[in-house]
Parts: sequence; C-alpha cells; structure tokens
Amino acid sequence: MRTASTGTLVRGVPVRDVLSLSSLSGAELMAGERGLDRVVQRLNVMEVPDILPWTKPHELLLTTGYPLRETPQSLCDLVTALESRRLAAVGIKLGRYLDELPADMLAAADRVGLPIIRLPDDVAFDDILNQVLTDILNRQAAVLARSEEAHRALVSVVLAGGALEAITDELSRLLGGTVMVTTPDGRLLASSDSRNEDEAARQAAPATRRALFDASGRFRVERFKHGAGALEDPGTGVALVPILAGALDHGRVVLISAGRTLDESDIQVLERAAATAALVITKDLAVAAVESKYQGDFMRDLLAGRAGDPAHTVRHCASLGWAIDRPLIVVVAQLEPGESPDPDSDDLRPAHERFATAWGMVVRERDARAAVVGYSQEVVVVMGASQRTAPGETVRQMVTQVSGDGGGGRRSFSTGVSRVVTDPALLPEAYEQARRAAKVGRQMHGPGGIADFDSLGVYRLLSLVPDSAELTSFMRETLGELASREDEETTDLRTTLEVLLDTNLNVAETARILHFHYNTLRYRIGKLERLLGAFTTDSHLRLNIMLALQVRRMRGL
Repeated sequence: MRTASTGTLVRGVPVRDVLSLSSLSGAELMAGERGLDRVVQRLNVMEVPDILPWTKPHELLLTTGYPLRETPQSLCDLVTALESRRLAAVGIKLGRYLDELPADMLAAADRVGLPIIRLPDDVAFDDILNQVLTDILNRQAAVLARSEEAHRALVSVVLAGGALEAITDELSRLLGGTVMVTTPDGRLLASSDSRNEDEAARQAAPATRRALFDASGRFRVERFKHGAGALEDPGTGVALVPILAGALDHGRVVLISAGRTLDESDIQVLERAAATAALVITKDLAVAAVESKYQGDFMRDLLAGRAGDPAHTVRHCASLGWAIDRPLIVVVAQLEPGESPDPDSDDLRPAHERFATAWGMVVRERDARAAVVGYSQEVVVVMGASQRTAPGETVRQMVTQVSGDGGGGRRSFSTGVSRVVTDPALLPEAYEQARRAAKVGRQMHGPGGIADFDSLGVYRLLSLVPDSAELTSFMRETLGELASREDEETTDLRTTLEVLLDTNLNVAETARILHFHYNTLRYRIGKLERLLGAFTTDSHLRLNIMLALQVRRMRGL
C-alpha cells in the first residue's frame, strides 16, 4: 500500500481490516472514517503522559485513557500531534478513566482523518496485540512467498532466452490483467498481448483510456509514481514500477487490472519483474549499441555516395534488414539546437538516444524494412514511399506519434522530407533535400516545423544563399519601413500588399477579401507606391517585393 503524502510503499494491514479481526468484534469507529485505509505496521500502548516522543509512523496506539484523565482539554492538540507523526489509529477504552471523548477531539480527528476506535470493554490488550501482529506477519509472509514464486518464474523465462514479451506474458499469468513494458516516456516496448499492442487501452473504459494513454498511444507515465495509482474509474487498478539499472532509467513496468484492487504483493512482484526486465534491456542495449554504430557508419557512407557498387549496396542493406531496391523517401528529424532537457523527466539517457528509439518504434510500425539511424542531433529514416498516402502526410502522422502530447520529457524537433527516389544512387541527393527541408521548415514555422522538399517553392532557392546578412539587407532595402516596423498601421499596409500581390493586383478581389471599400483600397495602394515605388506597373519591382516578403517570413536570418 502507498501513502498519499509521501508516495512511499508501506507494507502492513489497513485499519479497516484490523477492525474486522475477532479480537475487535464490537469495536466502534468514533471518528476519522476517512483514514480507514491507513496502514498498521506496529502497535504500542500509551499509559504514561509523555508517550508522544515514543510514537512511530503507522502505529496503532492502544490506551485506557489513564494518562489523559487529568487534561481532557488537551486531547484536541494530541490528535494534531499524533497526526503529524503519521500515526495509523488510536484505540481507546472508555468508562474507567474517561467516560467520553470531547466533541472537539472527535471533530479534529475527522478533520485530519485519524481513526479513533472505541475498544470493547471485555477485550485484553494482549489479545489485540497478538492477533494484529500475527495478521501483519502472515500477510508479509504471503507477499514474500508470492514475490519469490514470481522471481523464480521470471528468472526461468530469462534463462530460457525470453525477451520482454515473454516477461509480460508471464507477469500477466501471475497477476492477471494486462502487463506492459514501456520506455521512460511511455512508449510501448512489449505487451502481454503481443498480437495487439493496444489491448491494454481497449480493456479500459473510454474515460479511463484517456487517463492512461494520450492520442498517440503513449502511456502517460508522468501521471503515475512508483506503486498503485488512483483513477476515477474504481474498477480499474493501475500499478507502475520503474526499470532502473544503476543511474540509468530504462523504462516502466505497468500493470492494468480490471475488476480488482491492486495490493502490496502486486507491487513486489512488479519490482522483481523490473529487475529482470533491466537485465534483458541492458543486454539488448549492449547488442544494439554495437549494431547501431556499425549501421550508423554504413548509413553515413550510403548517404555520402561512398557505399560502393549499387548491387552490393542493396545486398548489404538487405543483410541489415533494410530494403532500398524500391521507391524511397528520406526523412531527417533534427533536435532543436540549444534546447535543454526537461528537468522533470526521470530519464537519464542522452536525449538523442531516446529520440532515435522513439522514431525507430514509430517507423517500424509502418515499414519493418525501413532504415532508422540516430546521430548526435538528428535521426535519418530511409523508408518506402506509400502509393496511397503522400509522403508529407505519412511523415506528419509519424511526427504526431513521436511528439505525443508533450508529456514524458520529450524535446521539440524539426522534420524534413525528401522527394521520392527510385534509385539507391539518388539517396545522397534525397538526404540533402530532407536536411534542407528541415532547415527551411524551422525558419518558416519555428521549432517543431515540418516541411516537404517539393512544397518549399522559392524558399529552396533562398535557403541556398549562404550569406543571411545579404538576404536581410535585400529585404530591408526593398521593403523600407515595411520591413521592420510593427505598429498597427504598418502591419495593415503589409497585409494589404501581400493580399494584393496574391490576387495578381486584382483591386476588386483584394477589397472583397479585406472587407475594404474600393476607394479605401485605392488610397492604400497609392500610399504603398509612395513607400515602395510604382510596383503596380513595374513587374521587376513587383518581383523584388514578393521575394523580399518571402525573406521576411524566414526566421533565423
């Protein structure tokens, strides 16, 4: 069980279960019903006035009221003090030293949620002590036995060569419900139903699904801490345990169980599973690191045109699981420069590793034979071009999945898409197209921009100008005051100019679009010509102005 205030896993017996024991038959809950889920780990007897310094958290405190008989007026303060020490509950016998408890004491107990229990007159303290402590020990023994059974089963799975899917299947058998292994930011790595990775989401009610998963299918790890989580849907239990190996956070083990409340034994089994999963992930990462370096070096040669004979290149890529003898597109996704990691993220891996992992998972859902290689600041994807969906639309869908809803500590990135190529020899050219599209997309739309090379238009030419200062100078000389002033009048004039040029100087259509009177627009055109020159009759000046407006839209100059 987990305490709400600290999030620490606490093993013991809830107060409500203690009240069901035979030794407390006839006990009466006088106040603090809200605290019945507090956990009892130990017991104590208070028969001296200075018991407060000796109380401990999660303790059931028993008393006859003897030390309180002389100062009933201080009982309200005592409740506050016991609550500050995280006491589980107070059991008191009335009639011998105290006939009743003050109303303000009971009100204080209700306010802080500290259960006050009236003990039966005929029960001895040693009977309560023996029975409660026996129940605590029996429960802990059962938890340890279940945890040990799970540990043996999981170790057998790993020794037999089982991967993460085998671990989730075994956990599902042991615990019931759906078990998932995710990345630190919530991307699904394995599920107990390998045939349908969204089964966990479908088992829950729609409102619960939205609480657990975002629109891209990412589990919302940021909403849950170590242990069992609370949902608005009481019929669905959720528990999460991090997968840690030294200082590295490798992900989460998640249990979603409909129809029962998860308890501490479930958490202990998940903790054992997390340790086992860490071994599997660490082994896989070691293998992947070697493969990734080799694949990354070969991809560099391929995109630089140094891979050698085309037939040999196709065969070598096939040995890596890549198919390049088909229509392809190249996608370049670049992390935004200078952006610091999310301080709230628990993932200690380098950002580019998490970034490459996310892209690899999303791309291979669509194309198992695609190449996905991560470098220090960018991920390069070489994938098949769909005949049914435009490349730009496909990539936008993938970007949505990689980005998620912003949870999990992800950083923003810009994405560029090349033209479709049908010859592997054209991949270097396609790579440069994708990189240029990513750069121009960032200039046009800011961080997180997505651009298709074919849709860049004149920006492809402008991006080739190496001297950004020259572009800025051209823009300012051509537009004059319209280049940099941001007052309302200048902004309106700039908008009028852009719409006028877009309509090919159609004054009537421009007036309709801007909701101006025809004469008002003629007046504005005259003012623009006084600022810029006779652009309505000079086609060369008009071309310069249109180019200058495009330069002004570009960022990062």
